[in-house]
Amino acid sequence: MTSSRDDLDRREALKLIAGGLGLAALGETGACAHSVHATSSEPRPFFAAPPIETVRIGFVGVGGQGTAHVENLLRIEGCVIKAVDDIVPEKVTRIQDLVEHAGFPRPTGYSRSPTDFVRMCEQEELDLVFHATPWEWHVPICLAAMRNGKHTATEVPAAYTVDDCWALVEHAEKYGKHCVMMENCTYGRMEMMVFNMVRQGVFGEILHAEGGYMHDLRSIKFSSEGEGLWRRAHAMKRNGNLYPTHGLGPVANCMDINRGDRFASLVSMSTPSRGLQLYAREHFAEGSPQRQEQYVLGDVNVSLIKTANGRTICVSHDTNLPRPYSRVHIVQGTRGLFQGYPDRVYIEGRSKPDEWDPAESYRAEFDHPLWKQIEEKSRGAGHGGMDYLEDYRLIKCLREGVPTDMNVYDAVALSVVTPLSEWSVANGGRPAEFPDFTRGRWKTWPQLGIVTA
Repeated sequence: MTSSRDDLDRREALKLIAGGLGLAALGETGACAHSVHATSSEPRPFFAAPPIETVRIGFVGVGGQGTAHVENLLRIEGCVIKAVDDIVPEKVTRIQDLVEHAGFPRPTGYSRSPTDFVRMCEQEELDLVFHATPWEWHVPICLAAMRNGKHTATEVPAAYTVDDCWALVEHAEKYGKHCVMMENCTYGRMEMMVFNMVRQGVFGEILHAEGGYMHDLRSIKFSSEGEGLWRRAHAMKRNGNLYPTHGLGPVANCMDINRGDRFASLVSMSTPSRGLQLYAREHFAEGSPQRQEQYVLGDVNVSLIKTANGRTICVSHDTNLPRPYSRVHIVQGTRGLFQGYPDRVYIEGRSKPDEWDPAESYRAEFDHPLWKQIEEKSRGAGHGGMDYLEDYRLIKCLREGVPTDMNVYDAVALSVVTPLSEWSVANGGRPAEFPDFTRGRWKTWPQLGIVTA
């Protein structure tokens, strides 16, 4: 864990970059559900940007997930890694060698300080700043990129305060740049099959959905490297649904969020905090620093969302207790439903009464065309190949000048669940209203389509 002096230095650095934006996430939650934001009278329509023949990329944060993205990008036609930034110089060198070994020019390295990405954004001729860093850096990097005329793509979540969500939207509109959250689970094979089935009307009218992130992260949170260096600290300060986008992203697509419907309100509740304390007692010696830490994050959080059209979504978070991995993934319509973990389908009139069908039996008919076309290229990529699909689609959309699959409004709609859940939990489960980041345009924006390679 970093020292208090280091934390102060990071806060001061962030003030210089983002004018104070994002600082609430490092201390207070900043999660007031009723934050009011001034907006321009005529916000710029934001869907596409001019096409880019070769996407020049600056990559920030090349740990495990960042390296996986770089390896994908080196296999995708029409892009090149021009610069790489990380606080660990050895990681920068490793990626420079990797890019050069793949036959590309050696990218410029940046590692002078935690904020050297600002210098990269100012000095490099880039089209896209892509980053996979600890959560508190996502907003400052996005803002620095857009202020310097670059599109930006961030790992999840895009932000975790209401004000930071608004900052992303306002910068994207002001500078006319894409700000994309790389939610890989929306590209999962089953998730995309279900989306295809929804588009074909197999489930009827969609009324309810469930998603979650239920993953035993105790060993990762207490690791001496990677996410263990920062992720556990959030459990000491924050209580809510800290990681909603994996489960929520795929079902939001099925429910046309920001494209005919939107998240309207949320109530959230958390259990007591026990799991991390118990793990520390059982895995660290008496007197160790880990045993002295205090946690406030409830082990299980459940948040219930109501949409503007009256539909419901349940989002769960459970990362501190022993359990098998699950993202839940339920899409319920008037004619049937899909339920994940295990993956199964029930369609009225097609399935046997009161009996599930294995989801695999529907793949031949409803497998998403993108998966059929990209499956071979995605082999070996992270998270079963869906990381490759999301990277491929981002580059393809930028090269063709067409709307990205997820835009800044989607990024903040999914991410703002976190501060709203923190506010609701802190206020005894009171309802929190979602800001309308689209300012009413969700009513007329078109549905996502079924894309191909």
